Amino acid sequence: MLISPYAAPRVSMRFWPVLRRNWLVWRKLAVPSVIGNIAEPLITLVAFGYGLGALVGSVQGLPYIEYLASGSVAASAAIAATFEALYSAYSRMAVQKTWDGIMNAPVALDDIVFAEMLWAATKSLFSVSAIVGVIFLLSISREASLLLALPVLGCVGITFASIALVFNALAKGYDFFTYYFTLVLTPMTFLSGVYFPIEQLPLWLQNVSQWLPLTAAVELVRPLVLGHWPERVLQPALTLALYAGVGYFAALVLTRRRFFG
Repeated sequence: MLISPYAAPRVSMRFWPVLRRNWLVWRKLAVPSVIGNIAEPLITLVAFGYGLGALVGSVQGLPYIEYLASGSVAASAAIAATFEALYSAYSRMAVQKTWDGIMNAPVALDDIVFAEMLWAATKSLFSVSAIVGVIFLLSISREASLLLALPVLGCVGITFASIALVFNALAKGYDFFTYYFTLVLTPMTFLSGVYFPIEQLPLWLQNVSQWLPLTAAVELVRPLVLGHWPERVLQPALTLALYAGVGYFAALVLTRRRFFG
């Protein structure tokens, strides 16, 4: 029986086999996949952290390599989850028709969308765990609270996967995703305190930055990477939760409309 596109999510435990299916497929290419996901952020970390850091010195009382590493790990979680929820999810949905095949079994579209969101967040967590390991090995940070950053990074992955699935539902082809990366995600990384403090921005951009999900992510993750508890927890946590909840529901509505009209 068809339901309204705007009906509340109807997720059952049947999402689990979909999640497991994605894991089993990815496991065959796990090593090159992780290397591919961490190569760019690690190159950025080394090139900017050590190269530019030698010129910049310190930022907010921190060596620039520490400032950059603690922000870029949050950005990496966002980008990895976004990539999976766009390109890979679109391939399964529109190119390989995997979603259509799954729905021939007693699995609802709601379960598939929920599984894709969780899988994108899980895959991003694999990638950022490797980056956190490099941060530890390079002695950028060896604080115990570094481990506490991992569940927060998992939540960051959920938020950005939910947002990306909105654009996945709207896409007519892979080229559509270039607009999202160029016009949304890339500017967000420059406005969210990843590379430099947002206080350096004009006042109106600072006000915009305060409402961005990546700003909230950096605000929570950076202190944990550097060994202390965030000064504010409730507001950035609520910001991530709001974007995740609204993004997931919007993605579900748009995906229902795409499949069922």
